[in-house]
Amino acid sequence: MSLTLNLPLSQFKSLTLSTPFLHGTTTISPTPTTTTAPTHHRSTLLPIRAMRSLQGRVICSTNDKTVNVEVVRLAPHPKYKRRVRKKKKFQAHDPDNQFQVGDIVQLEKCKPISKNKAFLAIPVPKRADSKKELGIALESESSEQV
Repeated sequence: MSLTLNLPLSQFKSLTLSTPFLHGTTTISPTPTTTTAPTHHRSTLLPIRAMRSLQGRVICSTNDKTVNVEVVRLAPHPKYKRRVRKKKKFQAHDPDNQFQVGDIVQLEKCKPISKNKAFLAIPVPKRADSKKELGIALESESSEQV
């Protein structure tokens, strides 16, 4: 038992799709035509770049134009779930040999300079003393003797 439908082709010739999701109005014709596919332009957004800057302390500056920087971060312990300090050492490029041991520097990712150097050391401004910013003299600092 087969069921066949005999519908006239004339009603399908004028079928139109007019939703904005399908990029406008298009007419479907019964005969295939050669058309070019719509070109999709790449978005102009920049790719997401992870880990482009770090901050750490200079631990060695004896090499020429190179400093060793130790970066400390807090990470959860896998078993005890407490936050523990993790340390990692990086070599960074210091073109002017301006950093000494103990300086705080910012590491910016750059193209590899050598086998182990892919960061550029940038100075971080020193923090001002919090006592001077308050503007109020503490009791221990006051010069009045009672």
